[in-house]
Amino acid sequence: MATDRSDPRPLSPHLQVWRWHATMASSILHRATGVANSVGAVAIAIWLILLATGNEGSIAFLFDGAMAWVTRFGLILLTYSVAYHWLNGLRHLIWDFGKGYDPKGSNTRSVMIMIGAVIPTVLLWLNLGN
Repeated sequence: MATDRSDPRPLSPHLQVWRWHATMASSILHRATGVANSVGAVAIAIWLILLATGNEGSIAFLFDGAMAWVTRFGLILLTYSVAYHWLNGLRHLIWDFGKGYDPKGSNTRSVMIMIGAVIPTVLLWLNLGN
């Protein structure tokens, strides 16, 4: 079957056709946090190796020097990333049981998870500050 190349529409639904909704944003954020968690795990592993090999100067630069605020901000983002990915993973587990597929409820739960991941992040970092 030949396609008419003068037709400007894409052959399959594309971002120009779909309107943004919370479930779509949640799916993209879930993938992004998965990548961020992997990068964070590698960074923490490198930090632990530096600690084990006695490179205190490298560690002091990250936590006491000019980079301290960048390190803290990165760790806060990593905490949110882990919390979000875990909560959204629970939603996916519920989906595996065939529940929660209604569009309106799914969008609502997506927003709740995005906002809800802030709670463990804030609680953890407030407790670390004490």
